[in-house]
Amino acid sequence: MAGPRALPERVTLLGIRHHGPGSARMVAAALEAVRPELVLVEGPPEADALLAHLPALTPPVAVLLHVEPRRGDSGPGTAGFWPFAEFSPEWQALAWAHRAGVPARFADLPAAVSLSGEDEPEEARAAADPLGELARAAGFDDPERWWEDVVERHASTGPRQLAQAVAEAMTAMREELPEAVDSRTLLREAAMRQAVRRACADVTGDIVVVCGAWHVPALRTLPPASADAALLRGRTRRAVSGTWVPWSHGRLTAGSGYGAGIASPGWYAHLWECAVAGDDAAATTARWFAGVCGVLRGEDLPASTASAVEAVRLADALAALRGRPSPGLSEVSEAALAVLCGGDEVPLRLVHQRLVVGERLGRVGDGVPRSPLAADLERAQRRLRLPPGAEARQVQLDLRTPLHRERSMLLRGLEVLGVPWGRPHERRSPGTFAETWELRWDPGFAVAVAAAARHGTTVAGAADRVLRGQATQARRVAQAAAVLARAVGCELPGAVLAARAALDRCAAAATDAVELLAAVPGLATTVRYGSVRGTDPELLRVALHGLLARGCVGLPLACRGVDDETAERVLVVLDGTHEAVRLAADAGHRDGWRRALLRLVDVRDAHGLPAGRATRLLWESGDLDTGAVAARLHRAVSADDGATAFVAGFLRGSASLLAADARLFGLVDAWLTGLSPERFDDALPLLRRAVAEFSPAERRLLGQRVGSGPAETGGADWDEALAGRITGHLRGLLGVGG
Repeated sequence: MAGPRALPERVTLLGIRHHGPGSARMVAAALEAVRPELVLVEGPPEADALLAHLPALTPPVAVLLHVEPRRGDSGPGTAGFWPFAEFSPEWQALAWAHRAGVPARFADLPAAVSLSGEDEPEEARAAADPLGELARAAGFDDPERWWEDVVERHASTGPRQLAQAVAEAMTAMREELPEAVDSRTLLREAAMRQAVRRACADVTGDIVVVCGAWHVPALRTLPPASADAALLRGRTRRAVSGTWVPWSHGRLTAGSGYGAGIASPGWYAHLWECAVAGDDAAATTARWFAGVCGVLRGEDLPASTASAVEAVRLADALAALRGRPSPGLSEVSEAALAVLCGGDEVPLRLVHQRLVVGERLGRVGDGVPRSPLAADLERAQRRLRLPPGAEARQVQLDLRTPLHRERSMLLRGLEVLGVPWGRPHERRSPGTFAETWELRWDPGFAVAVAAAARHGTTVAGAADRVLRGQATQARRVAQAAAVLARAVGCELPGAVLAARAALDRCAAAATDAVELLAAVPGLATTVRYGSVRGTDPELLRVALHGLLARGCVGLPLACRGVDDETAERVLVVLDGTHEAVRLAADAGHRDGWRRALLRLVDVRDAHGLPAGRATRLLWESGDLDTGAVAARLHRAVSADDGATAFVAGFLRGSASLLAADARLFGLVDAWLTGLSPERFDDALPLLRRAVAEFSPAERRLLGQRVGSGPAETGGADWDEALAGRITGHLRGLLGVGG
């Protein structure tokens, strides 16, 4: 077998730092000097077909490749992103090839293999940043500063010689750190070498390979082709398709989860733009502080021209003190903090978010291939004047307006498809015509849109199919009711009927009254919402009344012999159902709910929490007078067991009525003050939970009521002994000395 052979001299390896503007300048200069016949760029070869659309792209953008769903797949398929910014050396290589009319190809492990699921664990997939490691070893906090100071400013040779120096440095690093070369890296490099061999066979002229610096040593020699083929043979492959999608600077950050690994894309974009404009170091610093002043003034913060000049001087002085030829990100940030932000970190965080990171969002032109669903979404965004943006913004919708109603339908349809572009705010008013949404487009939503394309060609059609499937799969009442609510919100009549049938089916099989009643509040909202959405409210109200009637029958029995956790859940269901009945039920079913509560409060062995809460609800609605409530409360607090739970349930809600009724207030107060220290400690958690729901004003009212003393003494007496007992016990609970 033949041994390894050296890479042909006509192949130039450009080892780069991904998304590094310094590397981008080197690549641009090297391509102009070499003028190759073919350019290879690190990336999945399946994306070659997408390079024809380069003129329609405005970076930042990303190649999105996703596994085609197979029959039986239930969730989104595996997908991968390969992002590019304007300052990315890979992007500059592709852009140069397009301008020069030179063919370009991607060279890396095929996505058909890397997305198949037969791969290294996720933590092993992080891209190596060897240039960043060299920078940190040299004492630099920013790899771009290291590149600028150590490489570019002290390199008297051309870009090819600079690339050779980087290759030698990487070779030394790999020799020192052999454990850093994992199995996935070896697999990728075998695929890269195969791409280089094909390129050498296809063209006779110069070839430039742009790849991560870490891989350069593995490409400097070519082992026998059979060795690389054997390494790649037998790997699982999946059918893959893809497109270009918009990306953002925020998604390029190290915390974005996509392995781009740069913390300051806005700063890098600034460096690149200044380099293209031919600015020197002084102009680059001045332009940055002009941007800082713009951000601060936009927030009505002081930022004078004189302060900007002073900040430039301070940044220059810091660079000189540190022996650096020009200010970097650390110097301009420290100068901005000291001079323009007055030492306050809050405005500096704003500068970091707006400038250092930035939220620039790329664009993909109309000619780029996309799924019919993605195309329908883009048409809807234009028609409804809802452009996607990377920054969060609020929109107010009036559903009586056709345009706003369609916007709501689109946002709710996307929610169903797993594309949470909009987040609805909770309703704060009883009205049904107003909605508030917070919109923020995440470029990662492109994966969900691509995955949802298998459900239909339009947002409405795909959402309808998903909802019908969810209705078929629903097994519990709450699941079916949730599907019904989503179907009504999307205004999909077919899905509404399917969900309505699912609700009937689940309700018929349900035997738990609490499960039935738990679905009533959401269904009541859907009933009131349906008239706005064009759904017949009676179709929904019949379902509501059916659940309510069956739940009322079983409610008293459901509260007997239950544990504390179940009782807490029942209490929440009681509150929600009571409000739902008030808003959406007819007179006959409201009366049925009242009778169910009356039966519950008369069940002797019912858990105290729901029994106390039912007593309170009946008192507030006037179905029990003070005398009847006092009798039940007195009976509860006289019992050894269950008194605390009953009182806690009774106290839930508003404190105003309780404070105004001297008789009931006196009963609760007498029971509480008569507790032994041990029983008080046991009662405290439940009582704290009940009192925590009171508003500050209600707590003050109760305090004033307690301070006024018992009504029968005219409120004039102060019980010194009782006060001492209370304060002493509180000190013990809080661990405070006497």
